[in-house]
Amino acid sequence: MKSWRCIVCGYVHHGDQPPDLCPVCGAPSSDFEEVIEPPAPAAAEPATAWRCLVCGYVHAGSEPPPECPLCGAPASSFEAAQESPPEIPGAAGSRRIVILGAGIAGVSAAEAARKASPDSHLVLLSRENELPYYRLNLTRFLARDVEESALPLHPAGWYEENGIELLTGAEAVSIGAPGQDLELADGKRMAFDRLIIASGAHAFVPPLPGSGLEGVFTLRTLEDARGLVQAVQPGLRCVCIGGGILGLETAGALAQRGAGVTLLESHISLMPRQLNRQAGELLGRYVEGIGIRLRTQARTKELAGPGRVQQVVLEDGARLDADVVVIATGVRSNTHLARGAGLDVHQGILINSHLQTSRPDILAAGDVAEHQGVLYGAWHAAQYQGSMAGTNAAGGHVEFGGLPRSHTLKVLGLGMTSIGQFEPADGSYRIIEQAQGEGYQRFVFRDALLVGAVLLGDTRLAAAASHAIEKRRDFSALLSTQADVRAVAEQLA
Repeated sequence: MKSWRCIVCGYVHHGDQPPDLCPVCGAPSSDFEEVIEPPAPAAAEPATAWRCLVCGYVHAGSEPPPECPLCGAPASSFEAAQESPPEIPGAAGSRRIVILGAGIAGVSAAEAARKASPDSHLVLLSRENELPYYRLNLTRFLARDVEESALPLHPAGWYEENGIELLTGAEAVSIGAPGQDLELADGKRMAFDRLIIASGAHAFVPPLPGSGLEGVFTLRTLEDARGLVQAVQPGLRCVCIGGGILGLETAGALAQRGAGVTLLESHISLMPRQLNRQAGELLGRYVEGIGIRLRTQARTKELAGPGRVQQVVLEDGARLDADVVVIATGVRSNTHLARGAGLDVHQGILINSHLQTSRPDILAAGDVAEHQGVLYGAWHAAQYQGSMAGTNAAGGHVEFGGLPRSHTLKVLGLGMTSIGQFEPADGSYRIIEQAQGEGYQRFVFRDALLVGAVLLGDTRLAAAASHAIEKRRDFSALLSTQADVRAVAEQLA
């Protein structure tokens, strides 16, 4: 069987011919090129890892967890997955691998590199003074759904036990030319044979007058979350700017802490990058129903106050009283080190399918990496890319072939999953959808394939829909009838 890579987004398709349409980005078959991939193992081995089909979280162990720690999906939503490639024969034992960033991409890179090359010297650098933690659970921590003690990815002793030198509070300030060292903020220099940049992203703050006032927050780090926990008391007036996933989860978390919350979204409906308009409007009604005031098409002009924020001023002249403001208007990749080192950078650090940058001795993964024009900005993609980067830094040759995008909502008490292409690009798509009460289900098909789904309320079909998209399941028989949502659900169940 042949393999074909989409030159637009990097998705890899297995079959005698390329697909008519890329299930990740919608590119036509003419945008696919044939690639040669390593042969599959001769025999299946017992599972050592399990992947959540809803959010992409990978759990190491012989059995899946009772519940996904990220999205709450049950054990039945996990499928067996290869944790990482096995030890690489002949891997250089003296190789020194330095990883910048200790988010999920960096930690996954360290795990994979250690498994692939037990004798390599691994150094994991983190700017933060914390143990590496589940960044996706910061809003759950803010909402009191999880304790701070549950946030670390691994116990403190795990890194030493696995031969990983973890340096917290360590910031790199420059990357030397080939054959030179990495320079740290404290003046120390660190040599490397392979460098993995997994430095993630930072919160994007628009150039709003008053954004530096006291009482204005972003939520990207554990330190940010602690600051909000200290600042927010019952009865305080909070304004969240941005109606995407983070803005919604933050608004819900603050409401659970007893604050009066107003959520501002500049578009006509919530989550415009993850939901079609009907789903976004249904979600908006639910948000208002749980006591969060919602203003759509609301564009912020400035934040006002004498030293401390007191009001949010909108472009239409409206003034909203505020004791606390949270800006959740997206993130930007941390590319400054790469630019300084002369690496090719666009929105992120440009990487090939082996996760290499324009310098073969430097790899990149996670929110900082741009592959075939795509910045994923998602936990499961960062985990997947990190594992591959670690393996390749240790001497492996695995390829990243792209991933369908998926998003879940965790805090508001209403399940939401968006997978793949939720909005058709032209008239060649078929949409089967149904809204009932607070619930909504939308399935998007093209050429007899499921290419996208939106589930609001009841998300039990999320894992099955994701699996059908990834495996390119044929729905020709179903689509030859006047199928409704119930019929699609029966096919997926």
